[in-house]
Amino acid sequence: MFSIDRVFRNEAVDATHLAEFHQVEGVVADYGITLGDLIGFMQTFFKKMGIEQLRFKPAYNPYTEPSLEIFAFHPQLNKWVEIGNSGMFRPEMLEPMGLPSDVRVLGWGLSLERPTMIR
Repeated sequence: MFSIDRVFRNEAVDATHLAEFHQVEGVVADYGITLGDLIGFMQTFFKKMGIEQLRFKPAYNPYTEPSLEIFAFHPQLNKWVEIGNSGMFRPEMLEPMGLPSDVRVLGWGLSLERPTMIR
């Protein structure tokens, strides 16, 4: 499942932040998927947009564990820029949905504009 919608934030506009942007979110549910599958999916996703220099950093999100921030190298700024957030949904988040206990769910969210800023 994928979702794209406009988001508004009260932030100062600079080379890596916009006050208005498009949020892309996705979830994949399946048996036997792992954090490695999530990382591989994100690498393929961004590679198709021409972004191959990625880093993944452990992070905290209330609904996913483990959670990762996704960074891409911005050559013009000569620094790593956060381009997304991701993780594996916690089992207690999935119980009310009635999913089998051995189903795992990957989730991510990212700004559509950030990768285009880097590219």
